[in-house]
Amino acid sequence: MRDSSPVPPRAAQLSRRAALGLAAVVPLAAASPASAATPVIGGERLARAGVQVRGASGLPKRLTARSWLVADHESGEVLASYHAHTHLAPASTLKMLFADTVLKKFERTERHRVTDADLADIPSGSSMVGVKPGITYTVEQLWLGVFLRSGNDAVHVLSHMNGGLARTVAQMQAKAQDLQALDTHVVSPDGFDHKGQVSSAYDLTLFARHGLADADFRAYCHTKTANFPAGGKKTFQIQNTDRLLTGAWGVPTYDGLLGVKNGYTSNAGNTFTGAATRGGRTLLVTVMHPKSGGSGVYEETAALLDWGFKEGTKAQSVGALVDPLSEGGASAAPTRKAAAAGAPATAAGGGSSSWGLVGGAGGAVALLAGGAYAWRRRRRVVGDEAPEGRQERQECQDGQDRHQG
Repeated sequence: MRDSSPVPPRAAQLSRRAALGLAAVVPLAAASPASAATPVIGGERLARAGVQVRGASGLPKRLTARSWLVADHESGEVLASYHAHTHLAPASTLKMLFADTVLKKFERTERHRVTDADLADIPSGSSMVGVKPGITYTVEQLWLGVFLRSGNDAVHVLSHMNGGLARTVAQMQAKAQDLQALDTHVVSPDGFDHKGQVSSAYDLTLFARHGLADADFRAYCHTKTANFPAGGKKTFQIQNTDRLLTGAWGVPTYDGLLGVKNGYTSNAGNTFTGAATRGGRTLLVTVMHPKSGGSGVYEETAALLDWGFKEGTKAQSVGALVDPLSEGGASAAPTRKAAAAGAPATAAGGGSSSWGLVGGAGGAVALLAGGAYAWRRRRRVVGDEAPEGRQERQECQDGQDRHQG
């Protein structure tokens, strides 16, 4: 079940990649001093309206997504984007951040007997993998439930193992701050629809890039099918809901796809972050809220990947995926004054200004950013889940994985 797909390592250097990140700390022109102090994470062009691309043509003509982004995994250069920092409901793509935060806290072989309390607070209408109280699961099996079926039940069990939902949410918010994903506000670890829970195409791409540096993350999101415990010695098969990976519902599999994460809720619509490698080059694409339902999010992702591997080779950077603060990334965090001045955009609206950490996660951020600030240059290597909102019930009917999360 391990993903053996080769992914080019990222060079451990402070050259063009770092220069792009440093250049990203550019204030937006604004009426008030507080707004002017707020930087645009990744570069000023990423906050502009409309399509952002330089030096290349031929972008797909029928893109309907409210926000999208194409980036080179190795260099972190953003090749093209559309409303990259717009705040939108992330649905289950937020589970990438959940994995970035919790995945390494437990050994794959660790076992946990599920209790009623572990499953007591799952939102009605959630996508579920089928976790049952009284059954003992390995951590690996629970993560397969998260990545393949976008199971909110598996997310909640792992969250309770991690000390509870509130603790996990605070840690996820702190992780987002460390990754400089300042468009993201976490309310629940599963991505289910909650007021104020938002992210952006830029932030989701950061989550995927960070996660794909981990071998377990890569293996889980690239797994197509797995056997899941049903009690006793019985099992049942689960299939990944990423249609570009499995070819389900008539969607052609995408050559070189590494996986990553999909999501859907009735409020959020479809979201998807995908990664693929061709000719030694790995690209990341995030598509949020296309107008077309069903398989539209996969079709638009595939079209942008095709563009990136062809015309995108001529593209000049319009921005950069910044490094985490704990890995030496140049800080682009807004000042205290600027962060306090602006309110986060709602899931229904499209805000483009970055905003700071909320709640009680500030201490955790300090630990993340301070204790590990050394120049740790990890080799980054490059799933998706069901639609959320009515997250998974509908997924069984039409393959969209609908659930709130």
